[in-house]
Amino acid sequence: MDNILLHKSTSPFNVKIALASSKSESNRALIINALANFSGDLQNLSTARDTQTMIRLLKSTDQTADVIDAGTTMRFLTAYFVATNQNKIMTGTPRMCERPIGILVDALRSIGAEIDYLKKEGYPPLHIKGFSKQKSNEVTIRGDVSSQYISALLMIAPTLPQGLTIKLIGELGSIPYIKMTLEQMKAFGVNYDANWEQKIIKILPDIYQSTTYKIESDWSGASYWYSIVALSEFEDTQVELLGLKENSLQGDSDIVNIMSHLGVKSTFTENGVFLTKIPAKKTLCWDFTNCPDLAQTVAVTCAAKHIEATFTGIESLKIKETDRIVALQNELQKFGGELIEVVKNTEYLVRKSAVQSPKHTVTIATYDDHRMAMAFAPLAMLMDVVIEEPNVVVKSYPSFWEDLSLVLSLES
Repeated sequence: MDNILLHKSTSPFNVKIALASSKSESNRALIINALANFSGDLQNLSTARDTQTMIRLLKSTDQTADVIDAGTTMRFLTAYFVATNQNKIMTGTPRMCERPIGILVDALRSIGAEIDYLKKEGYPPLHIKGFSKQKSNEVTIRGDVSSQYISALLMIAPTLPQGLTIKLIGELGSIPYIKMTLEQMKAFGVNYDANWEQKIIKILPDIYQSTTYKIESDWSGASYWYSIVALSEFEDTQVELLGLKENSLQGDSDIVNIMSHLGVKSTFTENGVFLTKIPAKKTLCWDFTNCPDLAQTVAVTCAAKHIEATFTGIESLKIKETDRIVALQNELQKFGGELIEVVKNTEYLVRKSAVQSPKHTVTIATYDDHRMAMAFAPLAMLMDVVIEEPNVVVKSYPSFWEDLSLVLSLES
């Protein structure tokens, strides 16, 4: 599909949504299980393209591993291929090869990996030539760039002859994702010692155990349904999202707290969480350091509801599938929203400008970014919306448009 037309919502709805599984949990479980000699039973694995790419590349005997546009897959497999002493060329889409990986490569080199860059220093494609001897059992790495670098190192740590101590410097971003990694490692029998005040994580040499592990539904995917409820003009709109846990490992479960300010009440059930409408507050101030993937959804919701919001902790959005800061600034203005940089690279203001909401259909560009498509789709609660290149959702939530058709009229 080149585009998809979402017709404005005309009635309330009460639906149950069987959410896609978490690709964050799935991708970690796949790496850990591979390090356990593929002996575990992984249940409810994500159907997202990123996860299916991970599965394909873990099974492949080809020297070249093309991750397409999957950043997590690139980072996790780079560490995995080092730990398992494989000779591999890591590459991906042109955009993937613009996303930095130097911090992880430097850390892996310091413990004994032989890795060469094939083009630009610090970026894919790269050639992993092997890992014959551990040079050090300690690495120092920045904690404010991508938690995926840290998670990649953590997962291979127990398989190293000397284990690994990771010292984190600077501010820590996305801590819930690091804790998710550690808890999944624990589920496969590996213990850890984490001192968050001193920013040190220590993993001793150990052996991953075979286990049965069930993946939770995806809280990132849930966020779009929270936005749909928040933007619905009908007070009796209700949505139940299946497969979510109140005490989740996923940092994006913070959407529960965020949306309580934006007009959505969460009631946990035996099967998931039940969403209903409540009055929204007039302002929001939120630090997205631990949940940057929620920022686009929340920005759209705030602008559409005329809620003035201050965002911090969204610096990492510039090095995602696209520069999400620029993409948001471009697309929000199409319905009178604004994302204004107040303090350079630190603080941003989201608001509805004086410009009137458009009377015509709004067309949203997606920038090859799945989250742009899904973050702006809830605008259809208020107006007709065209989403360009809608197939980008296969990266994380392949059934999104099918699920959305339960509450909206869609036309491709």
